[in-house]
Amino acid sequence: MAPRAIVLHHGPVATSYSFVVGPLMAFAFLGLLILLLRWAFRRGGSVVAAPARPGAEHDYGVLVPVASPPTYVEGEISRRTLEDAGIRATLAKTLDGPRLMVWPADAERARAALNPRRGPA
Repeated sequence: MAPRAIVLHHGPVATSYSFVVGPLMAFAFLGLLILLLRWAFRRGGSVVAAPARPGAEHDYGVLVPVASPPTYVEGEISRRTLEDAGIRATLAKTLDGPRLMVWPADAERARAALNPRRGPA
């Protein structure tokens, strides 16, 4: 009886194509990564809100101006006075300076709260 030959399996044999396919796959992956990063970091599509631009008094929807404070600090003090009185108000940047804006239903109460000497109308 003849001795049997021992066959060893050394894994897949490298062909001449493996030296081409490997770098091509790496370049394809890098190309996809570059496209993904360019899409993710492109300009003009920011998710961060842009700063508010001043507009005219009538550009604020149904809100009506009740006071024209000379500075934003005094406007904030007046806004907090209205908040303490239970009136929702906002201090808006307009082209003519700061304006204290409230809902139309609260306009008279707001004017009375800002000018207590005048009293309710």
